[in-house]
Amino acid sequence: MFKLVEIFESLQGEGRNTGRPCVFVRFAGCNLSCPWCDTNVKMRFQLDQTELMEEIGRSKVKSVILTGGEPTLVEGMETLMAALKASGYWIGVETNGTNDPAWLQFADYVACSPKQEFPDRLKLAQADEVRVVASRSAAETAAFCLEVAGKIAATDYYVSPCDRDGTIDFATVKETLALLDGWSLSVQLHKVLGFR
Repeated sequence: MFKLVEIFESLQGEGRNTGRPCVFVRFAGCNLSCPWCDTNVKMRFQLDQTELMEEIGRSKVKSVILTGGEPTLVEGMETLMAALKASGYWIGVETNGTNDPAWLQFADYVACSPKQEFPDRLKLAQADEVRVVASRSAAETAAFCLEVAGKIAATDYYVSPCDRDGTIDFATVKETLALLDGWSLSVQLHKVLGFR
């Protein structure tokens, strides 16, 4: 059984795939506890794989984002990935990078968001994109970004503003990006525009 928080259809709100229509599957549970996290990771319901595939299939959208919480903690992902692939889905995975399971190689897109609060927990070595939340000062965030770029090979590297109680800190991101080469801004557009 898969422990879930929610399943919903929306547009990808951040990173290279911003604007892409997707079905978001949010798994319950996370192995980190970031002080600024605004994501509910408590289990609200459970589905077996058949039920989950049926729920995803209610949408006409053929792109799925497996997110959390932390999806790399979830048991049974290998068979779920195989079922999604067999049904013709494009699969994106959003992870904090603290695990590097073999099944990630079957994802079409991996977005890693390593956390400054847990620098020693990073295990992922490759992703399509990296998104670092600027949760500390610009100097600290830039130093962490350089450390992450040395550990995770990716095509795109982004810095995202930290959202603390509805206040989005763009100033720190701008300052951080001035200290980095090859990094770009990624905004959580769904928060700015008010969609889910």
